[in-house]
Amino acid sequence: MRNPNGYGTVAKLSGNRRRPFIVKKTVGWNENGQPIYDIIGYTATREEGNILLAEYNRDPWDVDRIKITLGELFDLWKEKKAPKLGQANRSSLLSAFNYCVSLSKCPYKSIKAFQMQETIDNCGKSYATQGIIKNLWGHLDRFALELDIITRCYSDLLTTTPAPPTSRVPFTDKEVKTIWEHANEPWVDTVLIFLYSGWRISELLALKPEDVDLKEGTMKGGTKTKAGKNRIVPIHSKIKSFVETRIAENGPTLISYNGKSVSISNYRAFWSDIMDRLGMSHVPHECRHTFETRLDSAGANRKCIDLLMGHVSNDTGNRVYNHKTLEELKATIELII
Repeated sequence: MRNPNGYGTVAKLSGNRRRPFIVKKTVGWNENGQPIYDIIGYTATREEGNILLAEYNRDPWDVDRIKITLGELFDLWKEKKAPKLGQANRSSLLSAFNYCVSLSKCPYKSIKAFQMQETIDNCGKSYATQGIIKNLWGHLDRFALELDIITRCYSDLLTTTPAPPTSRVPFTDKEVKTIWEHANEPWVDTVLIFLYSGWRISELLALKPEDVDLKEGTMKGGTKTKAGKNRIVPIHSKIKSFVETRIAENGPTLISYNGKSVSISNYRAFWSDIMDRLGMSHVPHECRHTFETRLDSAGANRKCIDLLMGHVSNDTGNRVYNHKTLEELKATIELII
């Protein structure tokens, strides 16, 4: 049946093509009286072409915008949206695009859920990296939705390998005692700062001298969550001298080496050397587990623990109504012996 005038048409192109049907609509005429077309898209079958043409006529879209590829959308997102994210989150999302690059020349509107899922399933990485790839697709979908490129978010259908049960093992009291016995050895002070403050490795290494108030006896920092950002952690009396010594080095960050900040990868090398020397097998994050475990064992108030850890309290009453003073936090952290 003939389409109405101005409706558009679906025509088959010559040759052996994966999508041989062109969907187009006349938008004007040239000086020779020949039609000028807007190319709406290409399809594998005439039926798909008619469906695409019907969708376009029901809700016309910007043809140039609808042709935007994954790579072009990503570049635009990187310019417009990525700068508003935290540095660590932005960096991980930008890196995750490497696993999606095979689709970079595909029009974003044509990318289906199974293709997004394949970038996750075929990445060959752990659940953490899979989660970042999924997160990136979510960001791009929402941006594409905002630009009227798509009408639904396939990223909502994506799945990742579930996170394994935690295998973190806190330091024993005997191990903490052993670490104190070696406190004067290189870098061991940082292990003790971890154990008595609960910082994540990225958080402690990011602390700058101006984040430390020796007079008030506090450190201010934190990343990752709203509750964890810019939190106040009192300096435990046992590690005060270590913090003062580090500040006196006048490095760009609290934990510096040869006048420069220490990267996570470099610190892990120092950490590995300490663990080998002391005959232990722990990762830096287990200091954080140890910190929370020792506070809990000492009978610390749950709200205080959550504030020090940068966690959101599960109990609504604690989360909304329970306000703790700095003095209470100082008293709580001194419960660790």
